[in-house]
Amino acid sequence: MTAWTAVRDVLLVLAFAPFAYYLLAIFAARRFFAARPDTPSDFAPPVSILKPIRGLDRETYENYASFCRQDYPEFEILFCVSDDSDPAIPVIEKIIRDFPATDNQKRAIRLLIGSEPAGASDKVSKLCRMAREARHDLLIISDSDVRVEPAFLCAVAAPFRDSRVGGVTCLYRGLTDGSFAADLEALGNSTDFAPGVLVAEMLGGGKLDFMLGAVMAATKKHLAEIGGFESLADYFCDDYEFGNRIAARGHRIELSRFPVDIVYPRETLAEAFRHQVRWNLSIRYSRPGGHFGLLFTHGLVWSIAGMLLAQSWPGVFIFTGGYCLLRYEMALAAGARGMRDPLARRKLWMLPLRDAFAFVVWLASFFPQRIHWRDRQFHVRNKRLVAIPPPRARC
Repeated sequence: MTAWTAVRDVLLVLAFAPFAYYLLAIFAARRFFAARPDTPSDFAPPVSILKPIRGLDRETYENYASFCRQDYPEFEILFCVSDDSDPAIPVIEKIIRDFPATDNQKRAIRLLIGSEPAGASDKVSKLCRMAREARHDLLIISDSDVRVEPAFLCAVAAPFRDSRVGGVTCLYRGLTDGSFAADLEALGNSTDFAPGVLVAEMLGGGKLDFMLGAVMAATKKHLAEIGGFESLADYFCDDYEFGNRIAARGHRIELSRFPVDIVYPRETLAEAFRHQVRWNLSIRYSRPGGHFGLLFTHGLVWSIAGMLLAQSWPGVFIFTGGYCLLRYEMALAAGARGMRDPLARRKLWMLPLRDAFAFVVWLASFFPQRIHWRDRQFHVRNKRLVAIPPPRARC
């Protein structure tokens, strides 16, 4: 046996690794979504929803309004912006006018302007102020581009009935305007990212050791145990750190079976690429082993390599058929059926394009990158954000 033959045989074996991952993810998705727990109607503690805001997203009013239309007895929503010039302020003021408290529902909506810098992250600085001013013990943190259904609060609050639960987080789908770049990025939420989370949840014995930034829930007690949001203010992956530190204290991080929606803007392919690289970097800096392991989830690339290495029609059939059958079933099991994501069913034909895009993004994430957030840029050193000063204007 020549050295090349040995290398080829090893690579052929490795080419089957994504198929094993797809099977594991299909099983994890079916297992997770088959168990539909009850949402106890008699357990509804008051909730404070914390929304750090910077600028406008697509369909901002509807995103905010979805949190006001909750079928829940008592909750408040705190919006925090950096200063009184933020364009989201008129939208928040309209929300306050349109959703007053009623006799059947105690609902309060407050706008906070400004926050003391707690570190490099403006978002976390806002969370520090909102956590201090929140009236209720159960806190739910949600990004500004998230949209939810009326049963959202009931579903997220329910797991806290178990005193062992220290945090709850949610999977998320993508809502787009139908543009190609936005669809390409959003499709990955339920057909790529969610299966990986479900595998981690299954291998973790039904719990996670991290949270997902779209929705994170915890009590003030658990927040205080990890040093408050102040302890996270310099971290790039504050959502991962938040959940990981609570889990390290021996508390359970529950993954809700109630997905939420991320509303994507109309974007160019370059913008989608940059956003996805930032997401990959968050994995690289928080879970470097898991980030490298993503190599063995890229079935399209490995299947092409397998076909070229096999150099036979049976090999072409095995790798083409295996990729199409298992990849599409994983997307259906996790996205279309499990998360009820219409994009995952409507845009299945885009999966090979999405997989090729994801592989290029993964490769790019190994190179030094600047982190772009709204109008600010950062480097990441030792998991922490280091702000890049804006260039000085030339005379």
